[in-house]
Amino acid sequence: MKKRKSLYRLLACVSLVFILYALVKNYWIDPGAAGFLSRKTGLKRELNLPVWLNVMYVHVGFACLAMATGLINFSNRMFEKSLRFHRFNGYVYLVSVLLVVLTSGYMAPYATGGKISSMGFNALNLIWLFVTITALIQIKRKRIDRHRNWMIRSYAFCFTNLLIHLITSLVHQGLGMVYSTSYTIGLYGSIALLILIPEIIIRTKRTEKNELIP
Repeated sequence: MKKRKSLYRLLACVSLVFILYALVKNYWIDPGAAGFLSRKTGLKRELNLPVWLNVMYVHVGFACLAMATGLINFSNRMFEKSLRFHRFNGYVYLVSVLLVVLTSGYMAPYATGGKISSMGFNALNLIWLFVTITALIQIKRKRIDRHRNWMIRSYAFCFTNLLIHLITSLVHQGLGMVYSTSYTIGLYGSIALLILIPEIIIRTKRTEKNELIP
């Protein structure tokens, strides 16, 4: 129990710091996304900057909301306090994910790294949508444990941006590869980790549960 509380506190700290960073960076420090857009070279489609920026603002806002609502719903204290709030918050998370996926779909053709990155983002969006809807289906069928496991899989995708930029920085600065290639590696590396890490967490949780059974 203490281990779970410590892990939740760590998750909360990482999530809150990242939310604050994303909001400050995208809405205050660099609202025109000049730093990010400077990396985009050789685009096949003409980028309508005002439209792209508005879509990005929606994307960032709902990505932060998804991260916050998902975090809240993993709290056992909040769940025990109000099941109604847990359910409402869950639907807010679902809507947030849908809007993040839709806005990401618009921005995918302009992804750094070209077509291969665009394909990666589209695949990522489909996977995230699938696991989130599966989580909803499981709770509708009263399968609570399965619902929680699918929510772990879904929530992992809230850290997509964090992982992409972390891996990209390691490859670009550490190995000296060009930024666009590093970004593509970061994207596909993130997809692999976002699928793998939740499975490790779920299996560990299942093993700990079995060990408690006499």
